[in-house]
Amino acid sequence: MTGSILIVDDDPVQRRLIEAAVTKFGHTAVVADSGEAGLDALDGPNARDVSVVILDLVMPGLDGIGVLKAMRERGIHVPVIVQTAQGGIETVVSAMRHGAFDFVVKPASPDRLQASIGNALKVEAVEGEVKRTSRRRGDHLTFKDLITHSPAMDRVIRLGQKAAASNIPILIEGESGVGKELVARAVQGSSDRRSKPFVTVNCGAIPDNLVESILFGHEKGSFTGATEKHSGKFVEAHSGTLFLDEIGDLPLDVQVKLLRAVQDGEVDPVGGRSTVRVDIRLISATHRNLLQQVKDGKFREDLFYRLNVYPIFVPPLRDRRDDIPYLVDHFMEKVAPADPRRRLNGISAAALAMLQAYDWPGNIRQLENAVFRASVLCEGDVLTVEEFPQIRAQVDGTVNLDAHSAPLPHALPGLAIESRGQGPAAEDGIAATEFDAPARLQPRFGTLRALDERGNVRALADVELEMIKLAIDHYNGQMSEVARRLGIGRSTLYRKLKEYGIDPETGRIDRLAS
Repeated sequence: MTGSILIVDDDPVQRRLIEAAVTKFGHTAVVADSGEAGLDALDGPNARDVSVVILDLVMPGLDGIGVLKAMRERGIHVPVIVQTAQGGIETVVSAMRHGAFDFVVKPASPDRLQASIGNALKVEAVEGEVKRTSRRRGDHLTFKDLITHSPAMDRVIRLGQKAAASNIPILIEGESGVGKELVARAVQGSSDRRSKPFVTVNCGAIPDNLVESILFGHEKGSFTGATEKHSGKFVEAHSGTLFLDEIGDLPLDVQVKLLRAVQDGEVDPVGGRSTVRVDIRLISATHRNLLQQVKDGKFREDLFYRLNVYPIFVPPLRDRRDDIPYLVDHFMEKVAPADPRRRLNGISAAALAMLQAYDWPGNIRQLENAVFRASVLCEGDVLTVEEFPQIRAQVDGTVNLDAHSAPLPHALPGLAIESRGQGPAAEDGIAATEFDAPARLQPRFGTLRALDERGNVRALADVELEMIKLAIDHYNGQMSEVARRLGIGRSTLYRKLKEYGIDPETGRIDRLAS
């Protein structure tokens, strides 16, 4: 018997239908009539009994996306099957970006729901074993352990190696999921503090009224609920490294105390009568633009300059697509020891092409989740495009999946996928996509050719013109939207249209023929 299935839906009829189905499948059902009630159940005393969440996306108050965000912030890693009557691709993308395991459209058939629950339980079981295996290894991470063959990461590694030789504060910037914590651990593992504590704090996941206590500690009885003395994360990290993730989410009043701790190496426990000296290496990370936060009055300027002594920017996965084959191989290898019944022989060229064509808004974390799920649920011995249905729905049309049919084995050093009739693929991070003649392009999906017919990189002006034509076609000549999506001003767009001989008043596609 597995753990219980939590059903979160504001519609009483839907709750009863899902509850009856879940019970029939042999599971124990727990119901919640709102997003807030669902979170309470996940935070409550029986939270460990919940194995899967079936979550309605459209609810009054805290909706499904809000629940997914809150779960991620609180570190709740229960697989979530989202359901909604609105089955558009935008809804699917949003739910998956926020960590949903699967997606079903109301009314979901019993077979579809049972298969989704079974898959979630299967993945959850293997994931637990992977985590136990990882904990047993427990080695120090260094920059040699970072899986990358991308020039975009060379600068990150060089900066990190230099930073490891000193104790200056580091600020790691980058989108969520790019691996900021791995870079921080590599700095620690490459420094003389490698054998000392590495303490992590997700500043965005701590309630505002507890941030100060968790960071700096508190004395027994200093506030309601303080039944024991707590040393705080700064003291825990003494002689080692303190990693403050999502530093931009810290309340302003706590930022004042953090500034003092960074400047003087002293912390004031809540309710304490004296300060405590600490010796730490501080590494901060954020996905926000802290300088803009300073301008908006949401982050202290003096603290920003204290933290931003040595900035390191980690590029998103879409800017280092040549890393994807190696990351896929690594994530497949992680699953193998936890699922010894069978071993995957690799990934098909078509599937890899598809993964390299996708933009990965959730970056490496999203790629790992996708490969992990596909590896666990794969019925054959090779991952194919069929194991990545959500990715395929968004990429279909940008990659000629039929042109890549042979499987690619593990151990991918030197892998190069060639574009048809053009020699080695482009090295701009989109090597696996097919760059056919212009007539074969499907602009609706945003594909651009990087190389000309002779295999040479196309002129920047040609690519820009094609991008503008594509955008006008895609947004049906709505010039304000075209300018916004291209990231330029409307006046700049009109100037470029005139430069390329396009009528700026209509922007009609029949006038764009080159």
